Amino acid sequence: MTLPGLEAAELPADAIEVGRIADAWGIKGWFKVLPHSADPEALFSSKCWYLLPAERGAKTFSGVARLSILEAKNHSDTVVASAQDVSDRSAAEALRGARIFISRASFPTADKDEYYWVDLIGLDVINREGVALGTVSELLSTGAQTVLVMDYLEQGKTMQRMVPFVAHYVDDVDLASRRIAVDWQPDY
Repeated sequence: MTLPGLEAAELPADAIEVGRIADAWGIKGWFKVLPHSADPEALFSSKCWYLLPAERGAKTFSGVARLSILEAKNHSDTVVASAQDVSDRSAAEALRGARIFISRASFPTADKDEYYWVDLIGLDVINREGVALGTVSELLSTGAQTVLVMDYLEQGKTMQRMVPFVAHYVDDVDLASRRIAVDWQPDY
């Protein structure tokens, strides 16, 4: 079941979840979005969002819906957006809880020495001596800096190691080779 006015679609192979629709905003079909990033540039740069139903709670549609975005902008601590074929409050309310996905290819180009977290997950981390330290499983924002969290095996058991993702410790990020070189020792 798709919502009236929404186009059924297939999720792109490079789709990344970037937020979710919180609720309707106003009476003209606008809706409030809770972005997963503090800097939601991907939401602003893409004019095509893909929606999947909420993982929990009421599901007002099933499958994948393609949403053509007319406008998205910052509003307080959230983002508000309007879309083609979502013309009133009732239509916007029907989107409540939907998860928003955007094709990775439509993300804005990162500046030199800037990276999207999603691109770092899965990269192997080695130190200057060539010792494998693990594979990036997630990143943590500690306020002052971002920290790479890596999984590695020790005596058949999965362990975690953390390295601050700052220039002092990170020598090189090579996305093409899927490798990060750091100045870090396994016993730190």
